[in-house]
Amino acid sequence: MTPIPDLETLESLFEAAVPASLTKVVRQITPPYATWIAAARFCVLSTVGPEGTDGSPRGDDGPVVRIIDPKTIWLPDWRGNNRIDSLRNIVRDGRVSLMFMVPGSGNVVRVNGRAVLTADPTVIHQFQQGDKHPKVVIVVTVAEVYFQCAKAILRSALWGDLPRPDLPTAGQFVKDVQPDFDAESYDNGYAAYAKTRMW
Repeated sequence: MTPIPDLETLESLFEAAVPASLTKVVRQITPPYATWIAAARFCVLSTVGPEGTDGSPRGDDGPVVRIIDPKTIWLPDWRGNNRIDSLRNIVRDGRVSLMFMVPGSGNVVRVNGRAVLTADPTVIHQFQQGDKHPKVVIVVTVAEVYFQCAKAILRSALWGDLPRPDLPTAGQFVKDVQPDFDAESYDNGYAAYAKTRMW
């Protein structure tokens, strides 16, 4: 195996980025993204630290995060195995990514930003399961929000035959940023479009 040695070699293997993949990025949580994220009961938290990277599944019996304002998300750290790999990383390097998924939806929504931890009682007591509260809450300051195209979910048939929830679509996300965008045509044609570009 010969590793790819540099960015120039890597970039030579690919065509230019699809323009919409760049222009779809927003810098805060817009109303359509707020609706979508509020429907997510599961996300993957990605962090980085001196020992390397970490990806941690997070889930709840309702919305997995709380949107405080368009630039702020609170993610409670519910009881786990106490490895606290992600939490250690956040204390030392605040860069985080959250990847939200909703069963039945082909889209994935990503939030990139920076995080800190708080054990402030006024924050942790806003989350409760029975008589329990999280020990800490992850406070994310949003830098980027965007949806990932549905190809990975379609390839894997991840959700099987689950009904599609009534959520903002990929086309609606783009239209919110580009009002002249034909969201309906994009959404209606995406499955056929994706079939020719799946692998």
